Amino acid sequence: MKITSIDTYIAGNPWKNWLFVRVNTDEGIHGIGEGTLNAFAKTVECAIHELKPLILGMDPFQVETISQRMIRDVYSWGSQIQMCAVAAVEIACWDIIGKACNQPVYNLWGGRCHGKLRAYANGWYRGPRTPEDFASKAAAVAARGYTALKFDPFGSNWRTLPRYEFDLSLDIIRAVRSAVGDAVDLLIEGHCRFHPAAAIEFANAMAPLRPAWFEEPVPHTNVAGLVEVARRSPVPVATGESFSTKQEFAELLKHDAVMILQPEPLNLGGLFATRKICDMVDAHLGMIAPHSAQGPVCSAACVQLNASAPNFFIHEIFDEFNEPWEKSIVTNPVEVVDGYIEIPERPGLGIDLNLDEIARHPYRQENFLPLFRPGWEKRRSVSG
Repeated sequence: MKITSIDTYIAGNPWKNWLFVRVNTDEGIHGIGEGTLNAFAKTVECAIHELKPLILGMDPFQVETISQRMIRDVYSWGSQIQMCAVAAVEIACWDIIGKACNQPVYNLWGGRCHGKLRAYANGWYRGPRTPEDFASKAAAVAARGYTALKFDPFGSNWRTLPRYEFDLSLDIIRAVRSAVGDAVDLLIEGHCRFHPAAAIEFANAMAPLRPAWFEEPVPHTNVAGLVEVARRSPVPVATGESFSTKQEFAELLKHDAVMILQPEPLNLGGLFATRKICDMVDAHLGMIAPHSAQGPVCSAACVQLNASAPNFFIHEIFDEFNEPWEKSIVTNPVEVVDGYIEIPERPGLGIDLNLDEIARHPYRQENFLPLFRPGWEKRRSVSG
């Protein structure tokens, strides 16, 4: 089997353009992948087309060599942009392999380790940044069966929290806890906002509300700061979504300070690289909760990844809280029932692209999430 062509498609989700690929072969089997990166859809798309001459004519089963040709052999380092381009093709190759073998991808990595996957809701709090609005939306999500909710209560704050903002952020968490009760896990998103001192102060203040984790409290580039916060915070720290190499995970893991790691398959160059990192984390007795805040193909890919990982903790779900047309741009989209995902048995990723529906939602340059702009929680395009 040989790769004959690679096509790209962008769906204009108002707060993040989604980038998809279709890898075609001479045996009539095609695979789909995703390379979404906030604010860089066209850039990653261009990278895919610049890299594809390196792999046209190759056997899609040769995943390692295909990845090395697009990473090592170009002898340049494009970080997340390059790795998202690689991931889009790599995921599509696994989809092809699964279809050719008539097996879901997880069966190619040792089989499934879980009957179903616990999911947490994200993106549900679109709207005003008030305790009342967060609380009412949280109650509605919990009523749908979710046992874990993630949210960023911090507005557009950066590095520190003025006293009013500190108290408002804490009041939002307190309101959500009151609305959903003690049995629902609260996952607090930091979006790399804070100086370690500010993160530690807030972690201590919210500890009585018993959050399950404090995610990316400081920039991912500051490993020493992450370790300091993790060791001094009474709330477990989760991080890793922004890393783009296994070496970055190795640097963090050697400190044995962070127990919950969140590898992002797109930023890491695909599924197989991420599956290796799951094993690295397992060797340090850690748990994995892969980042999955992109489009529906990434969601389906993460289901395959999580199904095969013994140290899987929880699966991120944006899909139910995106645009209403999202589930129509793929066949067999990921579904959550009473807070859990049933693991599909269909070959490959188990989904395909609906190209006609994607064409109805064109790319718009202003479609990205400006996390340090007031009102970003409303998840509109920057012109909205």
